[in-house]
Amino acid sequence: MTYVGAVRAALAEVGDPARAAQQQAYMKSAMPCVGLAAPELRALLRPILVEHRFIDRAQWEDAVVELWDDASHREEWYAAIALLRHRHHRQWLDADLLPLLEHLVRTGAWWDVVDEISGHLVGQVLLDHRQVVTPVTDAWSVDADSMWVRRSAMIAQLRHEDATDTDLLERVLVANLGDTAYGKEFFIRKALGWALRQHARTDPAWVWRFVRTHTDRLSGLSRREALKHL
Repeated sequence: MTYVGAVRAALAEVGDPARAAQQQAYMKSAMPCVGLAAPELRALLRPILVEHRFIDRAQWEDAVVELWDDASHREEWYAAIALLRHRHHRQWLDADLLPLLEHLVRTGAWWDVVDEISGHLVGQVLLDHRQVVTPVTDAWSVDADSMWVRRSAMIAQLRHEDATDTDLLERVLVANLGDTAYGKEFFIRKALGWALRQHARTDPAWVWRFVRTHTDRLSGLSRREALKHL
């Protein structure tokens, strides 16, 4: 059985309809949920991921796309992300993966999947391949069609700590301040504040400077998030 088949067969045997309805309502999702808690889903996927170790990159990417594009339940999206993140396939997290990651961000278009993809996958690719990926991140930050692609660019460095490229961080955040195309959207304002709050753990002086410099263009939400622990 393929990875996709194994995931779907396993999901068909589990779940809690009451929890599924609650999860779907909480996520405001048109796609139904199976009704698994996150630890339960991780436990279900763990042996499947171990058993289905890909040795061909194209097949690995095809499995992700099949699970994602043909998903009937949100947990299939999570299983696609888990396959991308699994340590067995770490060598394929490179700039060539960006078109697939962008597809997932554009079509997922909601915080649960976008944040996971951005913080762990886009972020790792950017960290490892800055010269190639930095221009892509800049382009994503001003995307004309998707605030989720913009959000991805804004939060891609959440885990970079001392390795954060602050010039890039400033550019992608300034591109999404309150008077920009998507600057009044909640998920953009929240992402802006989140990125600043996280970097404040590493360089609070830089964050203070950013807030002072752009104070007239920062939303109240972004400012509060940025300064939450300062």
